Amino acid sequence: MNKKISKILFEIIFEADTKIGKLFDISLLIAIFLSVLTVICESIPAVRRLYSFEFLFLEWIFTIIFTIEYILRIYASPKRVKYLFSFYGIIDMLAILPTYVGIFITGAHGFIVIRAFRLLRIFRVLKISRYSNAGNSLMVALKASLEKIGVFLFSVLTIILLIGTLMYMIEGEKNGFTSIPKSIYWAIVTLTTVGYGDITPQTAIGQFISGILMIIGYAIIAVPTGIISVEAARAAFIKESAQICPGCLKEGHDVDSKYCKYCGTKLND
Repeated sequence: MNKKISKILFEIIFEADTKIGKLFDISLLIAIFLSVLTVICESIPAVRRLYSFEFLFLEWIFTIIFTIEYILRIYASPKRVKYLFSFYGIIDMLAILPTYVGIFITGAHGFIVIRAFRLLRIFRVLKISRYSNAGNSLMVALKASLEKIGVFLFSVLTIILLIGTLMYMIEGEKNGFTSIPKSIYWAIVTLTTVGYGDITPQTAIGQFISGILMIIGYAIIAVPTGIISVEAARAAFIKESAQICPGCLKEGHDVDSKYCKYCGTKLND
């Protein structure tokens, strides 16, 4: 009987193929948005002073909702320890922990700690990605692009290091390039076309290199966009179901899959 209840809860909570599963996801999405909005509004001193009781009441309502969800996820998960230490398991815990910590920490110094720790409630927004098919497609594209982007970032860091060191040698301390790290900071600001203007090259050679670096910066911006766009286009053609493997808790299976492609566990019908 317990296994049957656990299986039903698993299909409702972890999957979104059923009508009740979609309703569960939509309800949680609304709760997440409202809880994050409450945190944002509470950070405004004037609003917090006027509605301190209301904010406290709402926070406990949201905490109770997410606590029930957290307990149900643990109960329904076939691999409970794996879920607890997974990315979403930690996020689910962070969604409720700050409110409970506030009960046990008191005093003036403790109040500061609570205020800082309660900001972690904003992590509830990370729970949203669980319910977004578009977000899942983007994650697939990012994972596929990881190696290429890694090589690209290494190339960018190499350029920044070389240009920064070169500018330190050309401009020197008298023109504000007091160290290689300071020069690297200038190179990053220039390459990203931010241009704070707190450090500027004064020599003709330095200004020429600065101009070249700005042009490279514009070209570099397009590279990761192109890499991710190609992988996103490929991911769009891959039809995936919303099923989550009861064995390894991974998703991204084909619509007609009967077994998990990661661990071989039979998927729920």
